[in-house]
Amino acid sequence: MVLKYRVSLPGIKGFARVYEVNANSTLYSFHKQMRADMDFPQDQMVLFKAVDKDGNALSRYGIFDLGAGTIDSVTLAQTLKKGEDRFIYFYDTTNAKSVIVTYEGEAEAQPGAVYPMLVETKGPNPIEFENGYVAFEDLPDDKKKAPEEDWSDEDDDDDDDTKGDDDTEEIYDENEGDDE
Repeated sequence: MVLKYRVSLPGIKGFARVYEVNANSTLYSFHKQMRADMDFPQDQMVLFKAVDKDGNALSRYGIFDLGAGTIDSVTLAQTLKKGEDRFIYFYDTTNAKSVIVTYEGEAEAQPGAVYPMLVETKGPNPIEFENGYVAFEDLPDDKKKAPEEDWSDEDDDDDDDTKGDDDTEEIYDENEGDDE
């Protein structure tokens, strides 16, 4: 069985990643794929925190057993069986940097596909949002309008017009191309 998960950033419409993951994949294999695809730091402790719709913690899965199992022993199917369909995935626990991972349903298995697999991408990686990137969808409405500009053709030099070219004289070298 193949499961579909959406990765998002809280409050940001301009970012999303959608993954298809084998139900028997561990949280660790899913973590490795997300880390590679989104350029998360490799030297950080990670944590999957299962949360309910109100954001209350249900379970915590880390490299060390935090009471619910380790990320290399718990599968996505096991978390779904427990009713855990939403996670806050901390890719940098030291700085509390995270994304939201939400179960979206089952996907059709593709013959020969290697899972986990990134199937949809929207926006740059999360680090870009930390560096000040703002997606168009996230701009306030008054900032989405193009600035009023004069789009007339009056003084454009990149036109292909011939106005004013009458006094141009072409000069030819009669001996050009002769090899003497």
